[in-house]
Amino acid sequence: MRTKTLAIFATTACLLSSIAMAQQTPAPLANPNQAPGYDQKSDAAFDAKHPRRAEVLNRDANEINKNKAAAADGKITARQERKLNREDAAIRRQEQADARANGGKITKAEQAKLNREENRVNRQRARDEKLDAERK
Repeated sequence: MRTKTLAIFATTACLLSSIAMAQQTPAPLANPNQAPGYDQKSDAAFDAKHPRRAEVLNRDANEINKNKAAAADGKITARQERKLNREDAAIRRQEQADARANGGKITKAEQAKLNREENRVNRQRARDEKLDAERK
């Protein structure tokens, strides 16, 4: 009898803790990519309010333009341009994920990390240009 009572008590305790956890768990988001507090304004709207984010996004756009110009001038191949642009797109997606996680802002550490990644892509383009020039 005592074992049966303990089993019922343990089962009841598990059920109550599950109910309590379910009440504390927030409802799933309609869009799983949207964090609480994330404002869906365009990136242009964030430029004025979040200078770190604006700097990263402007630099990303400049890098893509440099890739296009290098490919148009024949300094790099179209394949190299696509690879560099894919890497820039990955950096942009990371910036957006970081901003989404922090209420539309990025921290200084995240900005520094994104800038290091952009520096790496920039060096890769310079290496590609140099190697292609040596092959000609």
